[in-house]
Amino acid sequence: MAKKKVSAEARRAIMRARSLIEQVAKSDGNEAETRRRVERILENVAGYDLGHLSRERAVKGAGTTEHVDFVMQAEEGPDAKPIVMVELKRVGVDLAPKHLRQACSYAINAGAEWVLLTNGREWRLYHVEFGQPPITKLVEQWNLMRDDIASLTTKFELISLKSVRKGGLDDLWKKTQVLAPESILAAVLSMGSLRQARRVLRKNTDVLVDIQDIVRSFKRLLNESAAKTLDAMQLQIPEGRRPGRPSAAAEPSQDQAAQFICELCGRPFKSKHALGIHRGHAHKDKEKAVGESVGQAPTAEPHTSPIPPEDEAGQPPAVQ
Repeated sequence: MAKKKVSAEARRAIMRARSLIEQVAKSDGNEAETRRRVERILENVAGYDLGHLSRERAVKGAGTTEHVDFVMQAEEGPDAKPIVMVELKRVGVDLAPKHLRQACSYAINAGAEWVLLTNGREWRLYHVEFGQPPITKLVEQWNLMRDDIASLTTKFELISLKSVRKGGLDDLWKKTQVLAPESILAAVLSMGSLRQARRVLRKNTDVLVDIQDIVRSFKRLLNESAAKTLDAMQLQIPEGRRPGRPSAAAEPSQDQAAQFICELCGRPFKSKHALGIHRGHAHKDKEKAVGESVGQAPTAEPHTSPIPPEDEAGQPPAVQ
């Protein structure tokens, strides 16, 4: 996919942001120095101003009151709804799970669904789903010092004031859920997708395989984590018979089948097309002989293909 075109202004903003963090990293700056530079990055790259970037906002917990580094909000004022809680660490400190736990506690107490954890170099965006217990999921992450400028521009746009105002984070979370492993596996391994894969495999190889075999082969392609996810899923795949083959309850009644009966062997079929293919395969010589015995030209053979088309039940017509 072609890279996103980055404007000269956006490119300069990213380069200035890198320079700010490089300077504080070289001097091994403390948390306060890192905070000032991150604040400038949020203003210059993500479009925030003092009214939408609340500093040291008080968050009341269980009997205590703590202060979060920054709060991103769509509206101005100290009482505006918090959208993203920003927890910041000194540039020389690597981000760790304990930092995330602290930030998530702030978000839960403040009723914010998003957490941004950063030390200026690394940026991690999390979604917090309230529940018992709360569920925190990493949605996006980027490295200001190593990632390419086009990618960085896109990532900072996700948390920009413009995006927050338009509900862009809500759209991002919906997309994240749709593209989660469970959703992708459910779509790929739906009966419709599996039947289509079975038809393509048969067309390409002239071999008819069971859908269960396709699922097992697909599972071998997955990594360990995805395979465990698949094991935990409830797939609606019939067992004990080849999926797609009609059950006894689905068989046509005698009245339904009687209109397509082979006059040479008495075998019923569900469609005229299936009957024609059967006669072309099973009774070709008989029809030719009958035609010649009455002085007529041999009956034209019905058109057939190397792979007989499926009947209405999704199965190829039987051939004697």
